[in-house]
Amino acid sequence: MILVVTYSIGARQTLRNVCSAHEETIARRLGRAVLFEETELGAFLALRLREKHGCDVQVERTRPFNEFSLVPESVREAAQAYEARSTPSTSYAKFQSGTEHPHPRDLHGQELTE
Repeated sequence: MILVVTYSIGARQTLRNVCSAHEETIARRLGRAVLFEETELGAFLALRLREKHGCDVQVERTRPFNEFSLVPESVREAAQAYEARSTPSTSYAKFQSGTEHPHPRDLHGQELTE
């Protein structure tokens, strides 16, 4: 997918016009952002928007998030256990204390790598 985010009124208006004219290329509309199908037409539309509006248009390529290849099992288990906690108002830091789940500061410092 190609993610296009707009940061000005003019860029948003052009994006709305592009979306209206090329609905078949739009995977999802998210307010001031759009996900284009990853096709040459999607790329063309994204680049056209950036060419017209410069830095008011951000273009990024997205990739599917595969939790099983990117995220350590300990993190996946911590997320499941945290969502199953008995007290919904408990912060993760408090929930994690005294368990084998990763500490929040350790989660902050680890980048996901492929």
